[in-house]
Amino acid sequence: MAQSLTIKPIGIVVGGRIDPTDDLWSGTAIIRLNPDFPPEVVQGLEEFSHLLVVWHFHKASPDDVALHARSPRNNPRWPATGTFVHRNHRRPNQLAQSFPRLLKVDGLDLHVTELDAIDGSPVYDLAPYFKEMGPRGEVRQPDWPGEMLKDYWADPQTLAGYVLGSPDCLHRLGSRSASPA
Repeated sequence: MAQSLTIKPIGIVVGGRIDPTDDLWSGTAIIRLNPDFPPEVVQGLEEFSHLLVVWHFHKASPDDVALHARSPRNNPRWPATGTFVHRNHRRPNQLAQSFPRLLKVDGLDLHVTELDAIDGSPVYDLAPYFKEMGPRGEVRQPDWPGEMLKDYWADPQTLAGYVLGSPDCLHRLGSRSASPA
C-alpha cells in the first residue's frame, strides 16, 4: 500500500449553498484562497472559463463511508454499483472534484458558479480546466446517471412546486414543497 499523504487546504468555499442536497446546484460562491498566498498565484487565471477544484465533504462523517454496491440515491430503478462508481460523500477519503465556471478573479477570491460544494468546504487544490486534458474520444456511460442528474444544475426558482427525481421527471405539486431526491 502507498504511504499516506498529509495535505492542507489552500482555501475555503464562502457562500453559495449551506446544506448538501442532491440537486439544484445553480448559484454562485467564492473560493477564498489562503491569505498567506501571494497574489501572483492566480495571475492569468481570469483567462480561463472553468476550473478543476478538489474539495472535501466536510460535513460528512467517516461513518458515512460505504464500501459496497448500492443503487444510486437508493433508487431501485437504478442498478447497484460499487463505491467508486458513485460521486458522493460515501467515498473513503470523502474528496470530490468539481468543474465550476470562473466568473471573476478578485485578489485571492475566485467567484464561481456551478460549484457543488457547500459553504465552509475546504478546498485542497484547483487548476484551470484545459480542454486538451479532458476526456479523449467518445465519453461512454449508462443511462442512469443522466436520469439521476437531470435536475442537478437546475435553478430552484424555475422548479418551485415540483417533485424532483420522480419517474416522470417533474410533477406539479401545488403548494407542497419539493421532495428530497
